[in-house]
Amino acid sequence: MPPMTKTPEPPVLVRVAAPATTANLGPGFDAAGLALDWTDTLELRVGRPPEPTSMSIAGTEAELLPTGPGNLIRQAMRALADAVGAELPPGHLTVVKGFPLGRGFGSSSAAVALGLLAARALLRPDLPDAAVLELANRLEGHPDNVAPCLAGGGVLCWQEGGQVHTARLPVHPDLTAVALIAASPLSTGAARAALPEAVPFELAARTAGRAALLGPALAGDFELLLPATDDQLHQPTRLAMDEVAARTLDGLRASGHAAFLSGAGPSLLVLCPADRREAVLRDAGTVLDGAEGWRAEPVGLARTGAIASVETEPDRAQGDGSAQGDGSA
Repeated sequence: MPPMTKTPEPPVLVRVAAPATTANLGPGFDAAGLALDWTDTLELRVGRPPEPTSMSIAGTEAELLPTGPGNLIRQAMRALADAVGAELPPGHLTVVKGFPLGRGFGSSSAAVALGLLAARALLRPDLPDAAVLELANRLEGHPDNVAPCLAGGGVLCWQEGGQVHTARLPVHPDLTAVALIAASPLSTGAARAALPEAVPFELAARTAGRAALLGPALAGDFELLLPATDDQLHQPTRLAMDEVAARTLDGLRASGHAAFLSGAGPSLLVLCPADRREAVLRDAGTVLDGAEGWRAEPVGLARTGAIASVETEPDRAQGDGSAQGDGSA
């Protein structure tokens, strides 16, 4: 009797989408974040015959991202595989960037989420969300970015006993946003390095009072949006690094709009009810007049977070040959 041969697995397609985020929301430094209705997507094809892992990237500023093993998506996939003690199969990754890099909208969090969810779908679909969040925080380092990216909506987060904890922030269905996208990127590391090591007690108390208003403001008490997003803890230092951002934020807040640095900046975000968004866009255009490279765009709030799906492709060949493999995931 001839030896039995193993029937090869059919090709598999994993699709993942992850939203942009805005962190801090003004005074909620490292503790509050919202998911935005901008999306990065990943398609991962794994199939037969085995080929080296390859990657191609398209979309917004795709040319700035590496496609080799140093790519953050691929690093996240390897991290999850190591965590569950499994081996990643080779495949082809196709990424489409849907929002700007290095502008304060959580590109690194989205990349980490794409990689972790793709690897979980392939290797350990039963891995709890809490374990994915812990891995994401370890890789990205900013829970107020990774938590809303994974969960969607508004999220409060804190760390205790070495673990990340989160709580949902109710977000009113009429709440929306305007993004003021900076002309040039800013390193999150550089923005954080500029912060002071200590602040006066009075400033800390003021920040706590403003942050306490975020919950009711997001839930629908829109008159609280302006004071709830007022920050003197980290924004003044960071705004000093970008004159346009500082001038724009001051101008918008003087007009009654709830503007704040998105994440580490230099971009800004304005939260507003839907019926005020046109007024925000109009005033933003006035304030940004002459600021070369800056632009204002309406953006919704994403009520759902990163999501993955898996399907088999019995009759399709994997990959598209658009990137050369390097033999590692």
